[in-house]
Amino acid sequence: MASVGRRVGSYICLELCGPAMHQRFYSSSRVDWKQLRPMILERIKHRAKDYPIKRMIPVAEEVVRAREIVTEGVSTLLKVVPVHSCKFCPEVHIGAGAHEMKTCHGFKRMIKDQTHTWSPGNLNDILVPVQAFHLKDVFQDEIKHDQRFDFTRVPAVLELCHQAGAEIPDEVLYKSDQPSTTVKGNSQQPAPFLPDELRYIGQRTLDAWESLRLGVTKLLLVYPSKVCEHCSEVHIGSSGHKARMCGIFKFEGWKGTHKWKKAGVDDLVPPKIVWHRRPHDPPVLVDGGRDYYGHAPAVIELCILVGARVPPKYHCMMKAHGLAPPVR
Repeated sequence: MASVGRRVGSYICLELCGPAMHQRFYSSSRVDWKQLRPMILERIKHRAKDYPIKRMIPVAEEVVRAREIVTEGVSTLLKVVPVHSCKFCPEVHIGAGAHEMKTCHGFKRMIKDQTHTWSPGNLNDILVPVQAFHLKDVFQDEIKHDQRFDFTRVPAVLELCHQAGAEIPDEVLYKSDQPSTTVKGNSQQPAPFLPDELRYIGQRTLDAWESLRLGVTKLLLVYPSKVCEHCSEVHIGSSGHKARMCGIFKFEGWKGTHKWKKAGVDDLVPPKIVWHRRPHDPPVLVDGGRDYYGHAPAVIELCILVGARVPPKYHCMMKAHGLAPPVR
């Protein structure tokens, strides 16, 4: 009955509307995918000819230069500004007196809400290293699990710039293959810098940091990048790799397989948020005033302590005009 009703309805429409209804009807059920498959594969094979995009090459080159300035500036400021890192958690404090916040989970996460155990910080505590597989081609085949040792790991930002067309020397691309732990902020004697020199280095580093994050944001709008939802693994490419390195659900059905999503600028350039001490705060931040204190990215906080100007967009995070904790 349903088929008879459809035929009657089409006949009535034909009588009322005339030949205007005689138009081709396209449906996915009538597409011959066997004929379209070679065309689709050919288009995928040649889509890499459109990359790199010429207009984005200057952006990638600027990101590489900004990254070098940030690394050099932070390394210099670490010789002057004391940095503390916790032995048992990722907490970092920048300044002379380490805070007394009870936010440490302790050894092997056995006890919560404990005071941090501080040790001298290093470069990687400020600039968190994020690495990715170095691909030969933007649209090459997916990396299988047994191929994970055939590809070199390089900084994710440099891999993004490399795919965007920036010419990166090998000594720069592979220099950060192993995380640097040699720059100690508290173990070295302060360098003989004048206050104006430190202020200039801090301002130059802060401006380069903002330029770095802005450039990475622009590149991510054009070049696809992925990050795992369960860990911090980053892959620069159209689809994530198949290396089973995720340590969250190895005992379940995932078997270490990453669950990919679109990456953002914070995934490639982590801001590393730290506590910010305002002028009207006590010399040592205590646990009772944590609701009053502000925060700031580690690079911004490091540059502020040497006299750099704070961008207005960080005032809300830093609670610059907020109240001080009550005195007990």
